Amino acid sequence: MYAKGQTVVQMMEQLAPKHVAVPDDKIGLQLGTLQKEIKKVLVTLDVTEAVVDEAIALKVDLIIAHHAIIFRPLAQLQTDTPAGRLYEKLIKNDIAVYISHTNLDVTEGGMNDWMAEALGIEASDSLENVHTDKLYKLVVFVPKSHHKQVLDAVLNAGAGAIGNYSHCSFNIEGYGTFVPQEGTDPFIGEQGKMERTEEIRIETVVPNSIRSKVIQAMLKNHPYEEVAYDLYPMDLKGRTLGLGRTGKLSEPVQLREFVDRVKAALKVDHVRVVGDLDRPVRKAAVLGGSGGRYWKQAQFRGADVLVTGDVDFHTAQDALAAGIALIDPGHHAEKIMKDKVAAWLKDRLGEAKYQTEVHVSGVNTEPFQFM
Repeated sequence: MYAKGQTVVQMMEQLAPKHVAVPDDKIGLQLGTLQKEIKKVLVTLDVTEAVVDEAIALKVDLIIAHHAIIFRPLAQLQTDTPAGRLYEKLIKNDIAVYISHTNLDVTEGGMNDWMAEALGIEASDSLENVHTDKLYKLVVFVPKSHHKQVLDAVLNAGAGAIGNYSHCSFNIEGYGTFVPQEGTDPFIGEQGKMERTEEIRIETVVPNSIRSKVIQAMLKNHPYEEVAYDLYPMDLKGRTLGLGRTGKLSEPVQLREFVDRVKAALKVDHVRVVGDLDRPVRKAAVLGGSGGRYWKQAQFRGADVLVTGDVDFHTAQDALAAGIALIDPGHHAEKIMKDKVAAWLKDRLGEAKYQTEVHVSGVNTEPFQFM
């Protein structure tokens, strides 16, 4: 059995939820339809014509990419232009294109965590906060016979996380009253008669990002036809996600040694470096893509060096004068996402027993040549 397009995307959004993306980022389905079976998926950093030709040769149904193919509204669609020719090939071959961009950058266990891990950065903070999860207090009343079942269901669905503690809840015993009306099929009691039964009030914290999942788990495991529960918005802030990562290295190294580590870990032959190669690096920051403008945030968080792409001349001058080092491995260093995303999807599809294949694009989409 093959997964439907929407199922594959839902799995992708478990890794990189759309709601954590930077506002107005061009993410999601950009071309084609998800209302079909997906026999093959191709994961790529960019969607170039060579990548589309690769997808056609592989008979791919869905491309998952990091960089968007449509950045702004189209005024016209002319198939004799490079972009138009690309779209035409995709449409004619019924290949859908789904984009996961800043949501993949920001999410825990996503792009910037992969890059930080590869560089040996013990990531502890973001460079710029993008999304803070809203918290709710869930209160539900459960008969004593099903207390453990319902409590386990909501906590295992992710409720009850407070800081570094999980499965937090508060439980109070009491009595619930109700009268089953005509047409009901009560779990406890009889129609038309007042019922007084021992119940337990469960209280726990639920992040907005998993609210639906927790409520579904609660309703599925609760024995009542009509479940009595409340959701209260809380002032307490939930988990905050952001762009980039900063953290300490396991031990200090010279900048020249860290440069070699960057080249090896991100599989790039050349980097541009700003700063004294003999300076010690104890704490580092990384931001995939174009992040030169974040050097001040990196320095504020105590980083000795920022690893990011597309650094311009004046940014380099300013950073050098301010005393923070920069390593620019290029925008294309984000290619680390190809194997990581493919592995994630393969695992999720395998767990669900789908036969859908996931391929990693072998096309090098780096536009620069280094002479």
